[in-house]
Amino acid sequence: MLALPGAVLAQEEENFFKISAGTPLEVRLMTTLSTRTNKEGDPFSAKLVESIIHKGEDVIPAGSIIEGRVTFAKEAGRIKGKAEMRLVADSITTPQDVKYVIAASLEDARGMGGAKVKGKEGTIEGGGTSAKGGAIETGVGAGAGAAIGGLTLGGTGALYGAGIGLVAAGMHHLFKRGQDVTLPIGTEMTFVISRDSIAQKVEKAEKPAEADSAPPVLRRDADKPGSQ
Repeated sequence: MLALPGAVLAQEEENFFKISAGTPLEVRLMTTLSTRTNKEGDPFSAKLVESIIHKGEDVIPAGSIIEGRVTFAKEAGRIKGKAEMRLVADSITTPQDVKYVIAASLEDARGMGGAKVKGKEGTIEGGGTSAKGGAIETGVGAGAGAAIGGLTLGGTGALYGAGIGLVAAGMHHLFKRGQDVTLPIGTEMTFVISRDSIAQKVEKAEKPAEADSAPPVLRRDADKPGSQ
């Protein structure tokens, strides 16, 4: 009579697994995100491209859906301040419709132009106004001002015109907006599990007949963060 509860407990323990803190989640974004249009609390989804394995089994297969949210979003400023966005992943739902609650922060994202991921919170920071672009604008403004001044007032007019052109071009660059952060659909990102997560093991579905000719699926070991 006493052996049965112990056996049931042992069986239950075998049906659960731990996703260790530091385990990377390689995903592909399914929602376009932008600091210009998104705000705190907006949801996003992404598709897992590498399976999570436990004791040699695919417990969370590639193709599972990651659900997350925007926790911070700030548009680029005109005089100072770069665009910023923070994302967190909250859950994973497998093709078998089994959902796991997780906590994962962004570590890296590719294909964002001049934007970059920085800090432990995984803040995406947009690029500012280009210093090279500002120099070109200022030079063009000065040249245009000098040309107009020279045509109207000769040499002295050219000097005055150049000065006016410099001020105008400089003010234009000063109030020019920085670059917004935009993550298009298909952006490849890496989230990292922030703390150990306990999840119920997923039974693998039977493979279709044509699966033998399909390309191999990348896999991650939940017990060994960073492994493939």
